[in-house]
Amino acid sequence: MSMKPLEFDRRYGELDQVINAYVGEPADDEPERPSRALQTYLRHTWHSRPWALSVAEQQIRDYARNPPGRLRLRLGEFYPVPDVGRPESEIQDWLLVLADHIKRSIEEGEVPPPSAVPETHWEWHARFPELAQFLGGWFSQDMPDEFADHDEAVQDYDTATDRTLVARLVGELHELLALRLEEADYALAVGELGMEVDAPTPYTPGAWLALVADRLGGFRADYGQSGADG
Repeated sequence: MSMKPLEFDRRYGELDQVINAYVGEPADDEPERPSRALQTYLRHTWHSRPWALSVAEQQIRDYARNPPGRLRLRLGEFYPVPDVGRPESEIQDWLLVLADHIKRSIEEGEVPPPSAVPETHWEWHARFPELAQFLGGWFSQDMPDEFADHDEAVQDYDTATDRTLVARLVGELHELLALRLEEADYALAVGELGMEVDAPTPYTPGAWLALVADRLGGFRADYGQSGADG
């Protein structure tokens, strides 16, 4: 029987966050040098959820010291580490290297400076989660079959989504635009975040993001009916 979500999070939730940072990235950590994937995890987590670092260190170390047997893996009672490009015989030592790097970062207060631009696919999604939901959900390759144009897709998101999430998207759009990237980099950004169609003519990706931010960021107050006429 697979573990319930609460039990999974207690044992492996933050371990899973760390491992996800390695998707598409080499697990080339060394005792003297953390990999780029681990550096992006440390940077984002220090600046967003610093309390989670100690949880990650403990979960990784506990898992490395008590690796699951085949029976428990088959029953779904343990977290199966995905293929990170290392031989299975090296995974235990590799995890201990990760735990040591995280521990050192905490104990020595090694807070990585914020990065102007995310460096990995995981970091793009960790930093701009609602923008990834918006672009990946409404502007996938199926978008032309579902909506007449980009404006209709934006309108559908606007009406179907909780106002708090819309406000969060607007904030993430402004944060991305504040990076003042080159247009080629904005094209890369929207691709990393799940957009599979081009920006509408005649807009560049950056200009279209600014248009969406302006459209969704307009405050629409509902004052109701006045109690007195005239």
